[in-house]
Amino acid sequence: MNRRLIVRYFASLRDAAGVAEETLITGAPDLRGVYAELQARHGFRLPVAHLRVAVDGDFARWEDAPREGSEVAFIPPVSGG
Repeated sequence: MNRRLIVRYFASLRDAAGVAEETLITGAPDLRGVYAELQARHGFRLPVAHLRVAVDGDFARWEDAPREGSEVAFIPPVSGG
């Protein structure tokens, strides 16, 4: 079953994707699969283990299924200075 998601990127992921946000139609069964699709599309180098994922403003688990119309954010580690 395909779902339409709004995907937001931050920091290095935003730079790699060339956009801060995009709409994605996906049949991925979980958020890990969503990231894998986007990793293949944009050439993201960061593995899942180095990211956090949030859905509709709340941190989520990679095993969670994406929900139609949700906003998904992939958050890389941020360094401070």
